Amino acid sequence: MKNNSSSSSNHIASLDSRFNQTLRNVQELLKGRSFPGKVLLTRRSDPLDSSSVQERSPDDERSFSDNDTGPSDRIDKSVEEEDEGTGKPNNTATANKLKSSKPNTENTPKEVPKSTMGARATDSARVMKFTKELSGPTVILETLRELSWSGIPPYMRPTIWRLLLGYAPPNSDRREGVLKRKRLEYLDCVSQYYDIPDTERSDDEINMLRQIAVDCPRTVPDVSFFQEEQVQKSLERILYTWAIRHPASGYVQGINDLVTPFLVVFLSEYLEGSMDNWSIINLSPEKISNVEADCYWCLSKLLDGMQDHYTFAQPGIQRLVFKLKELVRRIDEPVSRHMEEQGLEFLQFAFRWFNCLLIREIPFNLVTRLWDTYLAEGDALPDFLVYIFASFLLTWSDTLQKLDFQELVMFLQHLPTHNWTHQELEMVLSRAYMWHTMFNSSPSHLAS
Repeated sequence: MKNNSSSSSNHIASLDSRFNQTLRNVQELLKGRSFPGKVLLTRRSDPLDSSSVQERSPDDERSFSDNDTGPSDRIDKSVEEEDEGTGKPNNTATANKLKSSKPNTENTPKEVPKSTMGARATDSARVMKFTKELSGPTVILETLRELSWSGIPPYMRPTIWRLLLGYAPPNSDRREGVLKRKRLEYLDCVSQYYDIPDTERSDDEINMLRQIAVDCPRTVPDVSFFQEEQVQKSLERILYTWAIRHPASGYVQGINDLVTPFLVVFLSEYLEGSMDNWSIINLSPEKISNVEADCYWCLSKLLDGMQDHYTFAQPGIQRLVFKLKELVRRIDEPVSRHMEEQGLEFLQFAFRWFNCLLIREIPFNLVTRLWDTYLAEGDALPDFLVYIFASFLLTWSDTLQKLDFQELVMFLQHLPTHNWTHQELEMVLSRAYMWHTMFNSSPSHLAS
Protein backbone atom coordinates (compact mmCIF):
# COMPACT_ATOMS: atom_id res chain seq x y z
CA MET A 1 0.00 0.00 0.00
CA LYS A 2 2.83 2.35 0.85
CA ASN A 3 4.39 1.77 -2.57
CA ASN A 4 1.06 2.47 -4.29
CA SER A 5 0.62 5.66 -2.29
CA SER A 6 4.13 6.76 -3.12
CA SER A 7 3.58 6.02 -6.80
CA SER A 8 0.36 8.03 -6.79
CA SER A 9 2.05 10.98 -5.11
CA ASN A 10 4.87 10.91 -7.64
CA HIS A 11 2.37 10.87 -10.49
CA ILE A 12 0.52 13.91 -9.12
CA ALA A 13 3.78 15.73 -8.54
CA SER A 14 4.75 14.98 -12.12
CA LEU A 15 1.49 16.45 -13.40
CA ASP A 16 1.86 19.51 -11.20
CA SER A 17 5.35 20.25 -12.47
CA ARG A 18 4.90 19.28 -16.11
CA PHE A 19 4.24 22.86 -17.15
CA ASN A 20 7.44 24.25 -15.64
CA GLN A 21 9.51 21.24 -16.67
CA THR A 22 8.43 21.40 -20.29
CA LEU A 23 9.05 25.12 -20.52
CA ARG A 24 12.42 24.81 -18.81
CA ASN A 25 13.68 22.07 -21.12
CA VAL A 26 12.67 23.79 -24.33
CA GLN A 27 14.26 26.97 -23.04
CA GLU A 28 17.45 25.05 -22.24
CA LEU A 29 17.53 23.73 -25.80
CA LEU A 30 17.13 27.26 -27.11
CA LYS A 31 19.24 29.10 -24.55
CA GLY A 32 20.27 32.43 -26.00
CA ARG A 33 18.76 31.60 -29.37
CA SER A 34 15.64 32.43 -31.30
CA PHE A 35 13.40 30.85 -33.91
CA PRO A 36 13.38 32.54 -37.28
CA GLY A 37 10.63 35.06 -36.72
CA LYS A 38 9.40 33.55 -33.48
CA VAL A 39 11.47 34.38 -30.43
CA LEU A 40 11.28 32.29 -27.32
CA LEU A 41 12.49 33.60 -24.00
CA THR A 42 16.03 34.88 -24.12
CA ARG A 43 18.13 33.32 -21.41
CA ARG A 44 21.60 34.01 -20.04
CA SER A 45 24.36 31.89 -21.50
CA ASP A 46 25.56 30.84 -18.02
CA PRO A 47 23.46 28.80 -15.57
CA LEU A 48 21.41 30.84 -13.15
CA ASP A 49 22.04 30.35 -9.46
CA SER A 50 19.91 31.69 -6.64
CA SER A 51 21.90 34.89 -6.35
CA SER A 52 21.63 35.67 -10.03
CA VAL A 53 17.88 35.20 -9.85
CA GLN A 54 17.58 37.66 -7.00
CA GLU A 55 20.06 40.19 -8.36
CA ARG A 56 20.05 40.43 -12.13
CA SER A 57 22.90 42.18 -13.86
CA PRO A 58 22.10 45.22 -15.97
CA ASP A 59 23.75 43.34 -18.85
CA ASP A 60 21.22 40.50 -18.76
CA GLU A 61 19.55 40.04 -22.14
CA ARG A 62 16.15 41.72 -22.23
CA SER A 63 13.39 41.13 -24.71
CA PHE A 64 11.23 43.63 -26.53
CA SER A 65 10.36 46.13 -23.79
CA ASP A 66 10.77 49.76 -24.66
CA ASN A 67 10.25 51.06 -21.16
CA ASP A 68 9.93 48.31 -18.55
CA THR A 69 12.21 48.63 -15.56
CA GLY A 70 12.85 44.97 -14.92
CA PRO A 71 11.16 41.59 -14.60
CA SER A 72 8.68 41.22 -11.79
CA ASP A 73 9.12 39.05 -8.74
CA ARG A 74 6.79 36.53 -10.37
CA ILE A 75 9.11 36.11 -13.34
CA ASP A 76 12.13 35.77 -11.06
CA LYS A 77 10.37 33.05 -9.10
CA SER A 78 9.25 31.15 -12.19
CA VAL A 79 12.77 31.16 -13.63
CA GLU A 80 14.14 29.85 -10.35
CA GLU A 81 11.55 27.06 -10.24
CA GLU A 82 12.21 26.13 -13.86
CA ASP A 83 15.95 25.77 -13.24
CA GLU A 84 15.25 23.37 -10.37
CA GLY A 85 13.20 21.05 -12.58
CA THR A 86 14.74 17.84 -13.93
CA GLY A 87 12.11 16.58 -16.35
CA LYS A 88 12.59 16.07 -20.07
CA PRO A 89 10.38 17.29 -22.90
CA ASN A 90 7.38 15.11 -23.54
CA ASN A 91 8.05 15.24 -27.27
CA THR A 92 11.71 14.37 -27.86
CA ALA A 93 11.40 14.41 -31.63
CA THR A 94 9.95 17.91 -31.55
CA ALA A 95 12.62 19.09 -29.14
CA ASN A 96 15.38 17.71 -31.36
CA LYS A 97 13.81 19.36 -34.38
CA LEU A 98 13.74 22.68 -32.55
CA LYS A 99 17.34 22.26 -31.50
CA SER A 100 18.57 21.31 -34.96
CA SER A 101 16.84 24.30 -36.51
CA LYS A 102 19.12 26.72 -34.68
CA PRO A 103 22.34 28.20 -36.01
CA ASN A 104 25.63 27.37 -34.33
CA THR A 105 26.25 30.04 -31.72
CA GLU A 106 29.42 28.70 -30.10
CA ASN A 107 31.51 31.49 -31.58
CA THR A 108 29.04 34.23 -30.76
CA PRO A 109 30.67 36.97 -28.66
CA LYS A 110 29.56 36.93 -25.04
CA GLU A 111 28.64 40.59 -25.09
CA VAL A 112 26.32 41.39 -27.95
CA PRO A 113 25.74 45.11 -28.53
CA LYS A 114 22.19 46.04 -27.65
CA SER A 115 20.12 49.05 -28.54
CA THR A 116 19.95 51.86 -26.02
CA MET A 117 16.31 51.01 -25.36
CA GLY A 118 17.13 47.40 -24.53
CA ALA A 119 14.33 46.09 -26.72
CA ARG A 120 14.69 43.37 -29.32
CA ALA A 121 12.09 45.04 -31.53
CA THR A 122 14.43 48.04 -31.82
CA ASP A 123 17.76 46.16 -32.08
CA SER A 124 19.74 47.62 -34.96
CA ALA A 125 20.10 44.28 -36.75
CA ARG A 126 16.34 43.70 -36.73
CA VAL A 127 15.63 47.27 -37.77
CA MET A 128 17.97 46.78 -40.73
CA LYS A 129 16.08 43.62 -41.73
CA PHE A 130 12.75 45.45 -41.57
CA THR A 131 14.19 48.40 -43.49
CA LYS A 132 15.60 46.15 -46.20
CA GLU A 133 12.31 44.30 -46.59
CA LEU A 134 10.26 47.50 -46.79
CA SER A 135 12.61 49.27 -49.20
CA GLY A 136 12.28 46.76 -52.03
CA PRO A 137 9.87 47.18 -54.95
CA THR A 138 7.73 44.35 -53.60
CA VAL A 139 7.45 43.26 -49.97
CA ILE A 140 7.68 39.51 -49.37
CA LEU A 141 4.82 39.11 -46.90
CA GLU A 142 6.00 35.78 -45.52
CA THR A 143 9.36 37.30 -44.61
CA LEU A 144 7.62 40.31 -43.08
CA ARG A 145 5.41 38.01 -40.97
CA GLU A 146 8.44 36.13 -39.69
CA LEU A 147 10.11 39.37 -38.65
CA SER A 148 6.96 40.91 -37.19
CA TRP A 149 6.01 37.96 -34.98
CA SER A 150 8.65 38.95 -32.45
CA GLY A 151 7.73 42.64 -32.33
CA ILE A 152 7.81 45.59 -34.71
CA PRO A 153 9.71 48.85 -34.15
CA PRO A 154 6.96 51.32 -33.13
CA TYR A 155 7.65 53.86 -35.88
CA MET A 156 7.34 51.11 -38.53
CA ARG A 157 4.11 49.69 -37.14
CA PRO A 158 1.61 51.73 -39.21
CA THR A 159 3.18 50.73 -42.53
CA ILE A 160 3.72 47.10 -41.54
CA TRP A 161 0.25 46.57 -40.06
CA ARG A 162 -1.32 47.84 -43.29
CA LEU A 163 0.79 45.37 -45.24
CA LEU A 164 0.21 42.39 -42.93
CA LEU A 165 -3.56 42.87 -43.12
CA GLY A 166 -3.56 43.16 -46.89
CA TYR A 167 -4.94 46.69 -46.77
CA ALA A 168 -1.87 48.17 -48.45
CA PRO A 169 -0.49 46.23 -51.45
CA PRO A 170 3.02 44.71 -51.26
CA ASN A 171 3.93 46.48 -54.52
CA SER A 172 5.39 49.84 -53.49
CA ASP A 173 4.45 51.53 -56.78
CA ARG A 174 0.74 50.88 -56.19
CA ARG A 175 0.64 51.55 -52.44
CA GLU A 176 0.02 55.29 -52.36
CA GLY A 177 -2.67 55.14 -55.00
CA VAL A 178 -4.52 52.28 -53.29
CA LEU A 179 -4.50 54.02 -49.91
CA LYS A 180 -5.79 57.25 -51.45
CA ARG A 181 -8.61 55.43 -53.19
CA LYS A 182 -9.62 53.44 -50.09
CA ARG A 183 -9.61 56.56 -47.92
CA LEU A 184 -11.92 58.32 -50.37
CA GLU A 185 -14.17 55.27 -50.38
CA TYR A 186 -14.41 55.44 -46.59
CA LEU A 187 -15.38 59.12 -46.79
CA ASP A 188 -18.16 58.22 -49.22
CA CYS A 189 -19.42 55.54 -46.83
CA VAL A 190 -19.49 57.96 -43.89
CA SER A 191 -21.37 60.48 -45.99
CA GLN A 192 -23.85 57.85 -47.15
CA TYR A 193 -24.49 56.01 -43.87
CA TYR A 194 -23.42 58.16 -40.93
CA ASP A 195 -23.89 61.82 -41.90
CA ILE A 196 -27.64 61.51 -42.37
CA PRO A 197 -30.60 62.41 -40.14
CA ASP A 198 -32.25 59.74 -38.01
CA THR A 199 -35.39 60.09 -40.12
CA GLU A 200 -33.51 58.25 -42.88
CA ARG A 201 -32.50 55.37 -40.61
CA SER A 202 -34.46 52.26 -39.73
CA ASP A 203 -35.38 51.58 -36.09
CA ASP A 204 -32.66 48.91 -35.92
CA GLU A 205 -30.08 51.34 -37.24
CA ILE A 206 -31.11 53.98 -34.70
CA ASN A 207 -30.84 51.47 -31.86
CA MET A 208 -27.46 50.28 -33.09
CA LEU A 209 -26.13 53.84 -33.29
CA ARG A 210 -27.35 54.52 -29.76
CA GLN A 211 -25.64 51.38 -28.47
CA ILE A 212 -22.38 52.41 -30.12
CA ALA A 213 -22.70 55.90 -28.62
CA VAL A 214 -23.11 54.32 -25.18
CA ASP A 215 -20.14 51.96 -25.62
CA CYS A 216 -17.61 54.48 -26.97
CA PRO A 217 -17.11 56.30 -23.62
CA ARG A 218 -16.63 52.90 -21.96
CA THR A 219 -13.81 51.96 -24.33
CA VAL A 220 -10.44 51.67 -22.55
CA PRO A 221 -11.73 53.83 -19.67
CA ASP A 222 -8.38 53.88 -17.85
CA VAL A 223 -6.64 55.68 -20.73
CA SER A 224 -7.48 59.37 -20.71
CA PHE A 225 -6.86 59.80 -24.43
CA PHE A 226 -9.92 57.71 -25.25
CA GLN A 227 -12.09 60.00 -23.17
CA GLU A 228 -11.61 62.89 -25.60
CA GLU A 229 -14.90 63.72 -27.25
CA GLN A 230 -13.38 63.84 -30.72
CA VAL A 231 -11.72 60.44 -30.26
CA GLN A 232 -15.06 58.94 -29.24
CA LYS A 233 -16.69 60.54 -32.27
CA SER A 234 -14.10 58.92 -34.52
CA LEU A 235 -14.76 55.55 -32.87
CA GLU A 236 -18.48 56.03 -33.38
CA ARG A 237 -18.10 56.80 -37.10
CA ILE A 238 -15.80 53.82 -37.69
CA LEU A 239 -18.00 51.35 -35.79
CA TYR A 240 -21.32 52.47 -37.22
CA THR A 241 -20.03 52.53 -40.80
CA TRP A 242 -18.52 49.06 -40.34
CA ALA A 243 -21.72 47.67 -38.81
CA ILE A 244 -23.94 49.03 -41.59
CA ARG A 245 -21.68 47.51 -44.23
CA HIS A 246 -21.52 44.14 -42.44
CA PRO A 247 -25.17 43.31 -41.78
CA ALA A 248 -24.49 39.61 -41.10
CA SER A 249 -23.14 40.59 -37.70
CA GLY A 250 -23.91 44.27 -37.28
CA TYR A 251 -22.42 45.91 -34.21
CA VAL A 252 -21.47 43.55 -31.38
CA GLN A 253 -20.16 44.81 -28.06
CA GLY A 254 -16.44 44.14 -27.96
CA ILE A 255 -15.76 45.25 -31.52
CA ASN A 256 -15.29 48.75 -30.09
CA ASP A 257 -12.22 47.45 -28.25
CA LEU A 258 -10.77 46.01 -31.46
CA VAL A 259 -10.60 49.44 -33.09
CA THR A 260 -8.40 50.94 -30.36
CA PRO A 261 -5.02 49.39 -31.29
CA PHE A 262 -5.49 50.54 -34.88
CA LEU A 263 -6.46 54.03 -33.74
CA VAL A 264 -3.35 54.38 -31.58
CA VAL A 265 -0.97 52.99 -34.20
CA PHE A 266 -2.23 55.11 -37.08
CA LEU A 267 -2.42 58.26 -34.96
CA SER A 268 1.22 57.69 -34.00
CA GLU A 269 2.12 58.84 -37.52
CA TYR A 270 0.86 62.31 -36.61
CA LEU A 271 1.25 62.53 -32.82
CA GLU A 272 4.54 62.26 -30.95
CA GLY A 273 5.55 61.33 -27.44
CA SER A 274 3.55 59.45 -24.84
CA MET A 275 -0.11 58.73 -25.51
CA ASP A 276 -0.82 60.28 -22.11
CA ASN A 277 -0.09 63.66 -23.70
CA TRP A 278 -1.90 63.09 -26.99
CA SER A 279 -4.78 65.18 -28.28
CA ILE A 280 -6.33 65.10 -31.75
CA ILE A 281 -7.98 68.50 -31.38
CA ASN A 282 -5.28 70.18 -33.46
CA LEU A 283 -5.16 67.55 -36.20
CA SER A 284 -6.62 68.59 -39.54
CA PRO A 285 -9.91 66.97 -40.66
CA GLU A 286 -7.99 65.32 -43.52
CA LYS A 287 -5.54 63.60 -41.16
CA ILE A 288 -8.34 62.47 -38.85
CA SER A 289 -10.25 61.13 -41.84
CA ASN A 290 -7.17 59.23 -43.06
CA VAL A 291 -6.68 57.66 -39.63
CA GLU A 292 -10.35 56.66 -39.44
CA ALA A 293 -10.22 55.15 -42.92
CA ASP A 294 -7.13 53.10 -42.10
CA CYS A 295 -8.79 51.88 -38.88
CA TYR A 296 -11.98 51.00 -40.75
CA TRP A 297 -10.30 48.98 -43.49
CA CYS A 298 -7.87 47.22 -41.13
CA LEU A 299 -10.73 46.31 -38.78
CA SER A 300 -12.60 44.91 -41.78
CA LYS A 301 -9.58 42.85 -42.85
CA LEU A 302 -9.07 41.52 -39.32
CA LEU A 303 -12.70 40.48 -38.86
CA ASP A 304 -12.89 38.94 -42.33
CA GLY A 305 -10.75 36.14 -40.89
CA MET A 306 -13.11 35.51 -37.97
CA GLN A 307 -16.54 36.28 -39.36
CA ASP A 308 -18.42 33.76 -37.24
CA HIS A 309 -17.02 35.29 -34.04
CA TYR A 310 -19.55 38.10 -34.26
CA THR A 311 -22.57 36.63 -36.06
CA PHE A 312 -25.67 35.48 -34.15
CA ALA A 313 -24.75 33.44 -31.02
CA GLN A 314 -21.06 33.97 -31.91
CA PRO A 315 -20.41 30.29 -32.77
CA GLY A 316 -16.77 30.93 -33.70
CA ILE A 317 -15.95 32.10 -30.20
CA GLN A 318 -17.87 29.25 -28.60
CA ARG A 319 -15.89 26.77 -30.69
CA LEU A 320 -12.56 28.31 -29.64
CA VAL A 321 -13.57 28.35 -25.96
CA PHE A 322 -14.20 24.60 -26.21
CA LYS A 323 -10.77 24.10 -27.80
CA LEU A 324 -9.19 26.18 -25.03
CA LYS A 325 -10.78 23.94 -22.41
CA GLU A 326 -9.45 20.83 -24.13
CA LEU A 327 -5.96 22.27 -24.52
CA VAL A 328 -5.76 23.26 -20.85
CA ARG A 329 -6.80 19.73 -19.91
CA ARG A 330 -3.98 18.40 -22.09
CA ILE A 331 -1.31 20.75 -20.72
CA ASP A 332 -2.24 21.15 -17.05
CA GLU A 333 -4.65 18.45 -15.92
CA PRO A 334 -4.65 19.47 -12.22
CA VAL A 335 -5.89 22.98 -13.07
CA SER A 336 -8.46 21.60 -15.49
CA ARG A 337 -9.73 19.09 -12.93
CA HIS A 338 -9.93 21.69 -10.16
CA MET A 339 -11.91 24.13 -12.28
CA GLU A 340 -14.28 21.34 -13.29
CA GLU A 341 -14.74 20.25 -9.67
CA GLN A 342 -15.57 23.82 -8.70
CA GLY A 343 -18.17 24.03 -11.48
CA LEU A 344 -16.42 26.84 -13.36
CA GLU A 345 -17.19 26.93 -17.07
CA PHE A 346 -14.61 28.38 -19.45
CA LEU A 347 -17.33 30.43 -21.13
CA GLN A 348 -17.68 32.40 -17.90
CA PHE A 349 -14.29 34.06 -18.36
CA ALA A 350 -12.77 33.09 -21.71
CA PHE A 351 -15.64 34.35 -23.85
CA ARG A 352 -14.58 37.93 -23.14
CA TRP A 353 -10.96 37.05 -23.90
CA PHE A 354 -11.84 35.88 -27.40
CA ASN A 355 -14.42 38.62 -27.91
CA CYS A 356 -11.97 41.44 -27.08
CA LEU A 357 -8.68 39.64 -27.87
CA LEU A 358 -7.30 40.27 -24.33
CA ILE A 359 -7.45 44.06 -24.69
CA ARG A 360 -9.35 44.33 -21.40
CA GLU A 361 -7.05 41.91 -19.59
CA ILE A 362 -3.60 43.50 -19.98
CA PRO A 363 -2.22 47.05 -19.67
CA PHE A 364 -3.00 48.98 -22.81
CA ASN A 365 0.66 49.88 -23.38
CA LEU A 366 1.30 46.18 -24.11
CA VAL A 367 -1.57 45.73 -26.54
CA THR A 368 0.17 46.88 -29.73
CA ARG A 369 3.10 44.51 -29.05
CA LEU A 370 0.64 41.64 -28.61
CA TRP A 371 -1.08 42.61 -31.83
CA ASP A 372 2.21 42.46 -33.74
CA THR A 373 2.05 38.71 -33.14
CA TYR A 374 -1.69 38.54 -33.84
CA LEU A 375 -1.33 40.17 -37.26
CA ALA A 376 1.80 38.19 -38.11
CA GLU A 377 -0.22 34.99 -37.68
CA GLY A 378 -2.54 36.05 -40.50
CA ASP A 379 -5.28 33.55 -41.33
CA ALA A 380 -3.98 31.18 -38.63
CA LEU A 381 -4.75 33.69 -35.86
CA PRO A 382 -8.03 32.20 -34.54
CA ASP A 383 -6.43 28.81 -33.87
CA PHE A 384 -3.27 30.35 -32.39
CA LEU A 385 -5.39 32.44 -30.00
CA VAL A 386 -6.25 29.19 -28.22
CA TYR A 387 -2.58 28.64 -27.38
CA ILE A 388 -2.01 32.26 -26.33
CA PHE A 389 -5.02 32.20 -24.02
CA ALA A 390 -4.02 28.82 -22.54
CA SER A 391 -0.59 30.25 -21.79
CA PHE A 392 -2.19 33.38 -20.34
CA LEU A 393 -4.51 31.38 -18.07
CA LEU A 394 -1.79 29.00 -16.85
CA THR A 395 0.39 31.91 -15.81
CA TRP A 396 -1.57 31.54 -12.56
CA SER A 397 -1.63 27.72 -12.47
CA ASP A 398 -0.66 27.38 -8.80
CA THR A 399 -2.99 30.15 -7.65
CA LEU A 400 -6.02 28.81 -9.52
CA GLN A 401 -5.78 25.42 -7.82
CA LYS A 402 -6.19 27.05 -4.39
CA LEU A 403 -9.38 29.00 -5.13
CA ASP A 404 -13.02 28.00 -4.74
CA PHE A 405 -15.69 28.82 -7.32
CA GLN A 406 -16.45 32.35 -6.15
CA GLU A 407 -12.78 33.19 -5.74
CA LEU A 408 -12.01 31.79 -9.20
CA VAL A 409 -14.68 33.96 -10.80
CA MET A 410 -13.47 37.10 -9.02
CA PHE A 411 -9.81 36.35 -9.76
CA LEU A 412 -10.35 35.71 -13.48
CA GLN A 413 -12.47 38.83 -13.84
CA HIS A 414 -9.81 41.00 -12.19
CA LEU A 415 -6.49 39.42 -13.12
CA PRO A 416 -3.36 40.90 -11.48
CA THR A 417 -1.81 42.17 -14.72
CA HIS A 418 -1.80 45.92 -14.01
CA ASN A 419 1.95 45.86 -13.28
CA TRP A 420 2.85 43.65 -16.23
CA THR A 421 5.75 44.63 -18.45
CA HIS A 422 6.84 43.29 -21.83
CA GLN A 423 8.70 40.54 -19.97
CA GLU A 424 5.50 38.85 -18.78
CA LEU A 425 3.88 39.21 -22.19
CA GLU A 426 6.87 37.60 -23.89
CA MET A 427 6.63 34.70 -21.44
CA VAL A 428 3.01 34.17 -22.48
CA LEU A 429 3.85 34.27 -26.20
CA SER A 430 6.87 32.00 -25.76
CA ARG A 431 4.86 29.29 -24.03
CA ALA A 432 2.08 29.63 -26.62
CA TYR A 433 4.52 29.09 -29.48
CA MET A 434 6.18 26.18 -27.71
CA TRP A 435 2.86 24.41 -27.07
CA HIS A 436 1.66 25.11 -30.60
CA THR A 437 4.85 23.54 -31.95
CA MET A 438 4.46 20.48 -29.73
CA PHE A 439 0.71 19.86 -29.89
CA ASN A 440 -0.69 21.33 -33.10
CA SER A 441 0.43 18.33 -35.14
CA SER A 442 -1.76 16.16 -32.88
CA PRO A 443 -5.25 17.43 -33.74
CA SER A 444 -7.03 14.79 -31.65
CA HIS A 445 -6.41 16.81 -28.49
CA LEU A 446 -8.49 19.65 -29.95
CA ALA A 447 -11.17 17.56 -31.60
CA SER A 448 -14.49 19.35 -31.62
